[in-house]
Amino acid sequence: MPKYDFPENLRAAQLSLLETRTAYEQYVTTLPWSAEPMPGWEGDKQLHSSYRSHKEDSPGYTEAQAAEVARFRAELLRLSAEVVTHPYWQSLSGPDLVDARMVLQHAHESAEGEAA
Repeated sequence: MPKYDFPENLRAAQLSLLETRTAYEQYVTTLPWSAEPMPGWEGDKQLHSSYRSHKEDSPGYTEAQAAEVARFRAELLRLSAEVVTHPYWQSLSGPDLVDARMVLQHAHESAEGEAA
């Protein structure tokens, strides 16, 4: 029996937040290393190492890429606020509140295990 009985809309918002964050992180790995055009660089050789740090020139983000990043960030902000300000949290206090917030972050894992 779960320790906390989270409302379904809170669980759904937390899962949407997790999925959106994952999609955002995957998307940004495809982007240039700098949002603005920037020249590349090569670091100095370090003592006792053959490794040289470097970055290629960055063309910066296209307008479409910048818009997609902004869209992801706005959605992450909206979902974060929805989770954090949910009325359910007012029914808890002290250590229970902190514990419940931590449990909610992994609530989808137990739901996936039950469905399998």
